[in-house]
Amino acid sequence: MTDRAELADIFLAATPWGLADRALLAGDASNRRYERLTDPNTGKTAVLMDASPEKGEDVRPFVKIAKYLCSQNLSAPEILAEDAENGFLLIEDLGDDLFARVIPHAPELERPLYEAATDVLVQLFSAPMPDLDPYGPRLMAEMAGLAIRKYRAGILGSHDEDLQVRFENAFEDILRGTVKGDYVIVQRDYHAENLLWLPERDGTARVGLLDFQDARSGHPAYDLVSMLQDARRDVPAGVEMQMLARFIAKTGVDESGFRTAYTVLGVQRNLRILGVFARLSLDYGKPHYVDLIPRVWDHMIRGLDHPALAPVSNMLRDALPAPVPENLAKLRP
Repeated sequence: MTDRAELADIFLAATPWGLADRALLAGDASNRRYERLTDPNTGKTAVLMDASPEKGEDVRPFVKIAKYLCSQNLSAPEILAEDAENGFLLIEDLGDDLFARVIPHAPELERPLYEAATDVLVQLFSAPMPDLDPYGPRLMAEMAGLAIRKYRAGILGSHDEDLQVRFENAFEDILRGTVKGDYVIVQRDYHAENLLWLPERDGTARVGLLDFQDARSGHPAYDLVSMLQDARRDVPAGVEMQMLARFIAKTGVDESGFRTAYTVLGVQRNLRILGVFARLSLDYGKPHYVDLIPRVWDHMIRGLDHPALAPVSNMLRDALPAPVPENLAKLRP
């Protein structure tokens, strides 16, 4: 069978980048692999995405969402060439200035960056919707259940199926009662390590967008809480409250209902991340994700104080072990 390196060479040979210098870029939590290509004559760059179908990857959703976002005058990478059958894309290189890298060196930019990223979501709030599968209450409840299936079971050494069923059913009811209204595109991993600062561009195009291939249709609070309750960096409480107020003011959504949905979705997302990070460590040998769990836990526990979460609050507090060092050690392979 032809190996991935040879397939990549064949793919690039059919583009103007066949003779480009190639350097590996840092990957993400998926099976995708990235290389930066540099034209030795012009110095221009592009990015090769290697997403092997044999590992369950599919580049077509990325292409679909990238083209949609570009059609809304937003800065997703332009698709330069594609081979969906073999899982290769050649895409525009938006650079290395991730929010997570820019802010430590220029802390005065923190609020302007988050304002720009919030305004991207404001723009998408009123944009025409692409055809996407919904991220609805049942699926969200099951995803939140990863905290029981993987995080809790990983620490305690056994899984309580009855607890999981009771939690997911109760949480689905909460979601149906609070996460209501018109759906928008939700990119689902909208945070400082997937957002790039492009100050040479104008308006919302100053925010480069990455890692949106799992986008679905969902509640407009979802990406906002993804950004402001970041698993990977501490977003100041003042910035979180200011951006939440900014979104509400600019969209005219019902404030009370939106704030409730924001809190419920924050708990949903952080429960899912607890499970995902435990799974990445235990099943895929990526223990560095365990280091992020205490921050995720703090977001989740804070959200459980909201009255809307009362039907599951005590259940979760009793069932989920706190991320103390001895428990986190059990999540490392």
